[in-house]
Amino acid sequence: MNPIQAARAAGQQIWLDNLSRALIQEGHLARHIENGVAGVTTNPAIFHKAIAEGPDYRPALEAMNGLGLDAEARYERLVIEDVQRACDLMRGVFDASAGDAGYVSLEVSPALADDAEGTVVAARRLRAAVDRPNLLVKIPATPAGVEALETLTSEGISVNVTLMFSLAHVDAVAKAYERGLERRAAQKLELASVRSVASVFLSRWDSLIDKQLEEIGTPEALALRGKSGVALARSAYQRYLELFHGEAFAPLAQQGARPQSMLWASTGTKNAAYSDLMYVEPLIGPETVNTLPDGTLVAFLDHGQVTGNTLGQDAEGSAAQLAALAALGLDLDVLGGRLQSDGLAQFETAFAKLLELTA
Repeated sequence: MNPIQAARAAGQQIWLDNLSRALIQEGHLARHIENGVAGVTTNPAIFHKAIAEGPDYRPALEAMNGLGLDAEARYERLVIEDVQRACDLMRGVFDASAGDAGYVSLEVSPALADDAEGTVVAARRLRAAVDRPNLLVKIPATPAGVEALETLTSEGISVNVTLMFSLAHVDAVAKAYERGLERRAAQKLELASVRSVASVFLSRWDSLIDKQLEEIGTPEALALRGKSGVALARSAYQRYLELFHGEAFAPLAQQGARPQSMLWASTGTKNAAYSDLMYVEPLIGPETVNTLPDGTLVAFLDHGQVTGNTLGQDAEGSAAQLAALAALGLDLDVLGGRLQSDGLAQFETAFAKLLELTA
């Protein structure tokens, strides 16, 4: 087995955090699937890079001239086609896993981050337009996004909740998913077809925390650098086990409901002093997903080591790491909110540039 397949044997799906027309047309995505990649995630920054650098999109853009479409409608036509083709390539994985794997994510407009109703409307529209059972509509873990998640789950729409940076985000998103399933169950609707993942961003977390620790500058603070992303993920996984393998979720599970899987995102190492697989090898565990950018995926295939359930190890040490940060005066919920705001701003900028490309 290669490392991707070994991770799958340990219970974790490896997804690709990238999509472009070239990846599909040149056969790269198909080869990733052959290697064991079990899903695809996208975001506005990924599509901006693809469309800005890829000549493959020019004929499609030219064909839309004269149709009276605005820039956002033109953009959606481009990416919906890519997502449909990726979903079709992943369909075998989806079917073989009985709907557990083989998903492709497509994000609603970042402009809707604080608009719950608008997010719901956009998610319904995108799901209908893509028209594939293995689509995950992607929405942010803002308060409005959490509200939208509950509604969408109750309607049977599968969701990837993104831009999560704290245990408070993990709890809010999990409870909204559970409420949505309860609403669906109350209507006597089936639950098994609903899939959700909760995407916790890691490298951005370490970048911010390390900066805070360096500003404090004490030996105790400096010793905590480079450990917070893994500690957050491992602590989030413990919350997952408590929430979705505990008594509260059991009645829904008995009706076929699936747990909301933890997904590790932002897994490309940003500090060259750290291992290029620091958000991969220590975070392999059952019922989870790790989405890797191209470089990290290549590194994992080249020299990744899978030694079983590393995610479940040292839960006490992870809790102690987060407690030590709090003891130094770092409010992790506040910092998580700042990171979410920064992430939204980055996606809004990328989305605005996307619309300039497609206008």
